[in-house]
Amino acid sequence: MESHLTSDHLPPIRIHENGRVDRLSGNDVIPASLDPQNDVVTKDVLYSPEHNLSVRLFLPHKSLKLAAGEKLPLLIYFHGGAYIMESPFSPVYHNYLAEVVKTSNCLAASVQYRRAPEHPIPAAYDDSWLAIQWIFSHSDGVGEEVWINELADFGRVFVAGDSAGANISHHMAIRAGKEKLHPRIKGVAMVHPGFWSKDPVDEKDVQDERIRSQVAEVWELASPNSVDGVDDPWLNVVGSGLDISGLGCERVLVAVAGKDVFGRQGLAYAAKLKKSGWKGELKVVEEEEEGHCFHLHDPNSENALKLMKTFVEFISSSA
Repeated sequence: MESHLTSDHLPPIRIHENGRVDRLSGNDVIPASLDPQNDVVTKDVLYSPEHNLSVRLFLPHKSLKLAAGEKLPLLIYFHGGAYIMESPFSPVYHNYLAEVVKTSNCLAASVQYRRAPEHPIPAAYDDSWLAIQWIFSHSDGVGEEVWINELADFGRVFVAGDSAGANISHHMAIRAGKEKLHPRIKGVAMVHPGFWSKDPVDEKDVQDERIRSQVAEVWELASPNSVDGVDDPWLNVVGSGLDISGLGCERVLVAVAGKDVFGRQGLAYAAKLKKSGWKGELKVVEEEEEGHCFHLHDPNSENALKLMKTFVEFISSSA
């Protein structure tokens, strides 16, 4: 049956009258492999049979021969892509996580979640929490997946993400605090977090109405049921009046970029967290001359390597 095009959007997708969604980029995948690639082995494990969702596990190859009882930090990662694009299997995220795991000597679980517009917000948050619950079901060593049972140190769990994934990481930490997730998350790293609001947070925030409307358009695509648009508390964490003092972790790393449209929101988030009464350790890093997710677009650049070092130290410093 002929499918009539109804709309084009940023990020690059096409939505047809019959509901079909064509993603015009971000469709390439790298298969998991138990043969070492860059000294890392990977496998995909189903965590939600209902929605056919997996986590991709990354493990340093040498760790398959760890002494009995030796454990690794556990990194739970949420990818970016405006809730619409990419996956843990995309080359950009597969290669990034493989490098993080190799460099930091940790076990990582990169979470697949349902994407908009087929599955609007809050599907991504619901799936992400389900993945955390599934991962933590291994904390007593009797879960479904042997790598997590035998190698994950649940005293050193880190949650991280970039862009939309950083936003998800914040909300997962809030929920972990509310539901008293045990063991407690050690740290949360938010790289170029995707927070936004109808009005600029300060005079240095984006003033260009064209740009602000573009961000609003993408959010409307991801969350068409939001009554308040971009002031939806899922997105407007800084100005929504939400109490974030209950963030359920011990340490937070916020990384921002000076040329990123979300940069001022990221700094405002860190300031809000600092003033909230949250009892934890906060670190903020900024690369003033870089743009959104520069470390993924040019991973071998000097500043990307510096950010990688900061991220790896954040994971490894509690080892």
